[in-house]
Amino acid sequence: MISCGEASGDLYAGALAAELRRRVPDAEIYGFGGPRLRRAGGTLLGDFSRFSVTGLSESIAILPRAAMMLWRLISAARRNPPDVFIPIDFPDFNFYLVAALRRLRIPIVYYVSPQLWAWRPGRMKAMKAGVKRVLVIFPFEERIYQDAGVDVRFVGHPLVELVAATEPRATFLASLGLDPTAPTVALLPGSRHNEVAQTIPTYAAALALIRARIPAVQFIVACAPSIEDAEFAPLRAATGGVLPVLVRERTDDVIASADVAVTASGTATVQCALHEKPMVVVYRLSPLTYRLGKRFVNVDMFAMPNLVAGRRIVPELIQDDFTPQRVAAEVVPLLTDRARHSEMSEALRQVKAQLGAPGASGRAADAVLEVLRRSSGGVQSA
Repeated sequence: MISCGEASGDLYAGALAAELRRRVPDAEIYGFGGPRLRRAGGTLLGDFSRFSVTGLSESIAILPRAAMMLWRLISAARRNPPDVFIPIDFPDFNFYLVAALRRLRIPIVYYVSPQLWAWRPGRMKAMKAGVKRVLVIFPFEERIYQDAGVDVRFVGHPLVELVAATEPRATFLASLGLDPTAPTVALLPGSRHNEVAQTIPTYAAALALIRARIPAVQFIVACAPSIEDAEFAPLRAATGGVLPVLVRERTDDVIASADVAVTASGTATVQCALHEKPMVVVYRLSPLTYRLGKRFVNVDMFAMPNLVAGRRIVPELIQDDFTPQRVAAEVVPLLTDRARHSEMSEALRQVKAQLGAPGASGRAADAVLEVLRRSSGGVQSA
């Protein structure tokens, strides 16, 4: 059984499921996820698209649906107990499943560890008590779990093998009706509806300021599959009535073809780092969620490239710092100052080198099957 609750988790789940079935061709995989897990042969008991939000106050609205989904998954595990349960990130949901399936004596391997080191570290006790092994995708996480006495493996970041542009910049931009020689900014506003609602108005005002300084600039938006075109409508006014080009299912091409990215904090920052793409990281929660959550946060940086590097190499505009003026003030120099652009690209190249070699999904599959072989019954791999 696999459970993931957002687009990035579904991407990792699909790659992991494919590797598991490559090793165990007759493996039955079921659970909670999205289209990539389904395409890899998983049977979905629920789709995450109606569950993915950020923030404490935002989560209240989905509690009834989440409770129903938990009941469905736990009931399925009772009827058809899996040989292993693999939760993927999404801790506020998956920790309930960990507790329930632990009581059913189902081995649990947690893949893509929740950021316990940054947010509510007390959950480490629940992780230690509930799981057989944790598979982490950032190098600095391994020591944190080792120090807590948890069986942990650093498998590398799955995006290392998944991130790749499908065509050159010139070809891709020309296919969108854009000028391959013009300064190009990629916009990655997030994959959750409340993220987009919180960020798009500020993006829109920032575009107008950037265009005032660099008239030839053009913008591309990497749209998550669950976000409707209408949600990007505020961008139209900022570009003289012409909506920036919206692109779906080709985030890597969007990033690779841009000179600079403006991205919501999250998985997209890792994608930008793997493309060595200079970026400005932005984020905003509802004021209530931010006030409630701030007291539980234990880090002074949020962007994953900065956390991996151990220093601030990309600008972070979080909450009140996320203003149109600040976005423009960071983007314009990256488009006009070649030395500044090159310096950030080089720092991101060093981050990329720390994320492990290709093959993370295969290493994760091997680590899962090793736990299975140690449990009663086990499995035979191909």
